[in-house]
Amino acid sequence: MPFANRRPGIADISYVMATELEYGPELRGRITPLITGVGPVEAAASVTEYLTRLAIEDKLPLLMVSLGSAGSAQLGQCGLYQASEVSWRDMDASALGFEPGVVPFLDQPASIALGPFVPGIPMASLSTGANVVSGRAYDGIVEHMVDMETYAVLRACQRFGLPLIALRGISDGDTELGSIADWTQYLGIIDVKLAEAIDRLEAAVADGTLNWDAGN
Repeated sequence: MPFANRRPGIADISYVMATELEYGPELRGRITPLITGVGPVEAAASVTEYLTRLAIEDKLPLLMVSLGSAGSAQLGQCGLYQASEVSWRDMDASALGFEPGVVPFLDQPASIALGPFVPGIPMASLSTGANVVSGRAYDGIVEHMVDMETYAVLRACQRFGLPLIALRGISDGDTELGSIADWTQYLGIIDVKLAEAIDRLEAAVADGTLNWDAGN
């Protein structure tokens, strides 16, 4: 559904990232994001606290944007994508008869659709979990890309009725990770592409062309 009954402005967008390492000079020249820390627990705790404080002050944004890097064994390195849907790969209650990825008694599917979508940015499915995926670990993942925060950010946003856009640059996945440098080597390139995506997003917000249907 579109933004309530009023036209959103740039001040109505809140940005969230996991680490300072992903927050490069191009992004620093444009935004001041919430930095949550790594993983779904840190992301959920930080975003929930942040949105609670804004709700108390009656200053909730109309849109949240999750930014950062992702791994992929399917997509090109340094490519920039927006998540069409996100799942939680750590959740497995199949011993109780639930589909892997489905949170028991939550009444949510294993993969939750995101939106709105930014025109002109390709879409890909996203898997969130607490592990760093590398090498053969990709064999068990059907989603196009992996991260460690977006599902948790989405669940926090849902508590406050906020839509979420997730923008991810592919930082690794073509070879097995051996050190932190294997992840950080492309973050400078991704910083530039994320900044360009923000420019595109904010232009779409300003002119009302954000796409609320998958298949932009």
